[in-house]
Amino acid sequence: MPLETRVTELFGIEHPIVMGGMQGVGRAELVAAVSNAGAIGFLTALTQPSPDALYDEIQKTRELTDKPFGVNITVLPTLKPVPYEEYVGAVVQAGVKFVETAGRSPEPFMPAFEEAGVKVVHKCTSVRHSVKAEKVGCAAVSIDGFECAGHPGEDDIPGLVLVPATADQVTIPLIASGGYGDARGLVAALSLGAEGINMGTRFLATQEAGVHENMKNKLVESSERDTALIFRTMRNTARVFKNEVAEEVVKIEAEGGTIQDVAHLVSGERGREAMAAGNLDGGIWTAGMVAGLINDVPTVAELVTRISAEAQELIEKRLGSKVV
Repeated sequence: MPLETRVTELFGIEHPIVMGGMQGVGRAELVAAVSNAGAIGFLTALTQPSPDALYDEIQKTRELTDKPFGVNITVLPTLKPVPYEEYVGAVVQAGVKFVETAGRSPEPFMPAFEEAGVKVVHKCTSVRHSVKAEKVGCAAVSIDGFECAGHPGEDDIPGLVLVPATADQVTIPLIASGGYGDARGLVAALSLGAEGINMGTRFLATQEAGVHENMKNKLVESSERDTALIFRTMRNTARVFKNEVAEEVVKIEAEGGTIQDVAHLVSGERGREAMAAGNLDGGIWTAGMVAGLINDVPTVAELVTRISAEAQELIEKRLGSKVV
């Protein structure tokens, strides 16, 4: 019997597992594989070069799955202006019913989403932002602990504290994000008050992920210590894989460097080229501490099925047998 929660009910899925936005990776093939496995995947809007390209990618995803999927729209400071309203328009025009927002508050876009019947999940890094997300009409919150890949915010609160603290303050469904990659994490998240988990780095190490095998194998070899925090001095902290480029960025920051001083190192184009070519030191690429829990490169279906089955076993057998 699959685990049924308000998250599975919200999305109409079998397993309370979400693949959120993954810049450069969240494309049709991987998203469809996640949705076909009974979880839900989110296309990453800004992976596409234009709103029209996003619209086409949505249609491509529909050709690969008839299961629920969504689109992630992350609003963050960028080196080049982004036409966010046009990306929102492409999502609405395509008839997508689930959107994951991140970065700045989705409040400016909520009228358009509500009119189109789009349910919004906002990814937050603090309790206060989660409370605000509920107030502006979000259907769920995905709460990102300090362990996460990408942007963990500036408060440095790990999931063990952040998840239950958020659960105490919001009434909408809560998805735990940051550091999740196996059944133990799912069961822990449920016990902390979440009703599902969001995984990014773990889905990167699957057969369907559109990155070079070198990157997947490196995640298998890595430990929980193989990430680095960049942009700390700019208060735009990002957790990435610890490679030569990341260490150079940290060094420049420590010497008082600005975003202009590191722009040539952190450009998205350079990172995408590195991911495609398998040059692990060729650019910045995102990874979370959960790398220390990745031991294989399964298919998406194998991974989702394994996590769900082992979570049920943990709840029904192992945990029950330890309670006297």
